[in-house]
Amino acid sequence: MLFSNQPRAHYAHAPIHEVICQLRFPTILAINNVEPADFQEAVREAFPQYARRQDVAAPKISGLGGSDPHVEQQPPVTNYHFLSADGRWKLNLTRDFIALSTLTYPGWEEFAHHLDKPLASFIKIYQPAYFQRVGLRYVNIISRSALGLGKTPWAELIAPAYTGPLQEPDVTEENFLSCGCDLLFKLDSSCQSKIHAGPGRLQSSAPNAPQDPEMKFIFDMDLSMGGNTPCTLSAGALETLHAHATRIFEGAVSQRLRSAMEGV
Repeated sequence: MLFSNQPRAHYAHAPIHEVICQLRFPTILAINNVEPADFQEAVREAFPQYARRQDVAAPKISGLGGSDPHVEQQPPVTNYHFLSADGRWKLNLTRDFIALSTLTYPGWEEFAHHLDKPLASFIKIYQPAYFQRVGLRYVNIISRSALGLGKTPWAELIAPAYTGPLQEPDVTEENFLSCGCDLLFKLDSSCQSKIHAGPGRLQSSAPNAPQDPEMKFIFDMDLSMGGNTPCTLSAGALETLHAHATRIFEGAVSQRLRSAMEGV
């Protein structure tokens, strides 16, 4: 089963690596052209650090199917960064989206609390017409060594839906050079989930940094609500996505893995 009705649990050793919430809206050009001083003032107490970056926009390809297709380079997109004093929380604001992310997820209630004021301030200052996409992404990285599971097969820890080939008795994990699973499915009439799951090694891009040799299991859930969500319903949309995420994650993990994560 892909979903579980098991009650929501708080794990002492949850494998969440990063959580990202992003809300996309119809382009507001003023955000790209003028520094968001009013927005900074509204969030500066919780996010005192500020930086600005120019992101390269994807090129526009026109004339496909004709005799003269060509690529048009798009102007860069200004990405404003607002960081908490301890660097654990980051707000991003561009002309197309506002996002909150953290590498130290404390639980849904506190995450939502960190988003409440910035989102309300954004809506008040910029008055977006609606949100075109409301997204919530959970990147889980499961380490057997950190959970005291030794070399317990992934097939005993993760549901068959995500470990199909690893469930076969005539091969071992070591035989697989790659074994990933990518799913995209509807959750209800307006929500969908994109999932990548599979074992892999984390690679550090820092020069001369030691590489982690442990094979971990990556369970990456990207949930979204499409359509035009009124700004007044954005918090409810995120609550809906979080509820879906809970059912998916609980459906993906075995009771043995739950015990190792020490659900309380």
